[in-house]
Amino acid sequence: MSAARPSSLRPLSLLWLGGVGLRLTILAVPPVLALIISDLALSGTEVGILNAIPVSLFALVAVPGSLLIARVGAVRALVVGLLIAAVGSALRGFAVGAMTLFAATALMAAGVAVMQPAFPPLVRQWVPRRIGFATAVYTNGLLCGEIFPVVLVAVAVLLLGGGWRGSLELWSIAAAVIALVIFVARPDGEHTSAQHSRWMPDWRDPLLWKVGLVASANNQLYFCTNAFLPGLLLQTGHTELIGPALSALNLGQLPGSVLLMLMASRLERKRWPLILCGVLGLLSVLGVATSTSLWVIVGSAALVGFTCAVGLTLVLTLPALLVAPDDVPHNSAGMFTIGYGIAMLISIVGGMVWDITGNAAFAFVPIGLAVVPMIVLPFGIDFRTQRS
Repeated sequence: MSAARPSSLRPLSLLWLGGVGLRLTILAVPPVLALIISDLALSGTEVGILNAIPVSLFALVAVPGSLLIARVGAVRALVVGLLIAAVGSALRGFAVGAMTLFAATALMAAGVAVMQPAFPPLVRQWVPRRIGFATAVYTNGLLCGEIFPVVLVAVAVLLLGGGWRGSLELWSIAAAVIALVIFVARPDGEHTSAQHSRWMPDWRDPLLWKVGLVASANNQLYFCTNAFLPGLLLQTGHTELIGPALSALNLGQLPGSVLLMLMASRLERKRWPLILCGVLGLLSVLGVATSTSLWVIVGSAALVGFTCAVGLTLVLTLPALLVAPDDVPHNSAGMFTIGYGIAMLISIVGGMVWDITGNAAFAFVPIGLAVVPMIVLPFGIDFRTQRS
């Protein structure tokens, strides 16, 4: 893959930075989740609900986000979403119980949900000739936004007095700064604010549902593993593995992201990479849920991260590659609605199974079952044809 042209350096940099902001506030919770559980006395079901709130808002607000893009343009929608996410994340640091934590998390997630449908049209507007590469770039930023809170949690908590509240505030400030940078440094020109008259997805479109269900498999694998892995290790008395396992899960995404940045054009219109991601996802869930070995747990968590990074990048390219340019924003919104809506259900079901059985390992059974569409559905998608 040749290096990006100088003219595309600024938009690629802003796409990467926006990707960081897309996940920075969400993944601030798992590294301090054990502290939150102890402080607020959360049950397994409440942990499942806490994890389900972001993905449910991603589903519910994706279509309104498409409407916002149609009215104000993708750049402004991205900035507004970042600011809402920053405010919601900051409010989480003042939570006094499960309900206030849920409410602040919902506000934060609504901001992220507004942001997500903005990226595929921005990729098409800013880097139209390198859609796969540009998607891999902002996905790499997204993955770094997931990794920073996990890897830097020890430093953040130490500097902020040992509590989880200050850590959440820190990442909210970072999201606000990213919003300011993107707004000020956005590329000039008509294309950066292109608006679209259509905003409602075509829910009767079979392609939309196929892509959405594949996206849901990848989404729930990542979010549910992040949510339930700390509780599983806490229950089995392996609290010392929480940090290494979560770090492996999130750092494991970087090789997958780099692989896609180097090979995006070779993999973006093929079905076998998605099918392979599904198979590896099932194997990684089995390893996380059934093993007590340090190396197997950490290795399986890393495999989850690698699988999800590759799968996410491939899925995010599909709207821009398979549908007409004017349909990209609302098709992306539909994909997010389906993908995160099902991921929300899996999170809640997993938490309920945990409470019913009393064993956190059983929370991973629904996760494994929900990966199956990623193996089956790519056979029914025509990856070679783009609609006009």
